[in-house]
Amino acid sequence: MRSAGELRGYHIQGSDEEIGHVEDFIVDDESWEIRYLVIDTSNWWGGKKVLVAPRWAGHTSWSKSKVHVDLSRQTIKKSPEWKAGEAINREYEARLYDYYGRPAYWEGGGRTAGVSPPQQSKSNRG
Repeated sequence: MRSAGELRGYHIQGSDEEIGHVEDFIVDDESWEIRYLVIDTSNWWGGKKVLVAPRWAGHTSWSKSKVHVDLSRQTIKKSPEWKAGEAINREYEARLYDYYGRPAYWEGGGRTAGVSPPQQSKSNRG
């Protein structure tokens, strides 16, 4: 068992390239579950912060200080941005889960093994 705080600063390895690092966590104030990793993309995309649910992580390499996710750099680049200090409401979460094509936790959507990264639809292309 490891402390979640150990993940702070870990690099996020996407399906193609590194996409940032874990800056912080968003914790559900009722269940105390970590809902999201706050990913800082400042190393390559101007400091945009995005949220990724821990259940979307493939595995953590403790020896290399990396968290692996099955999301590409392009997918993260176009994902809904999160602004520190703004409340996370259900509308934002629904948009986030819809964008990533993942089942919503509030609808009983658990961890989905082997889920492919979202396909870039016309609405997601810049």
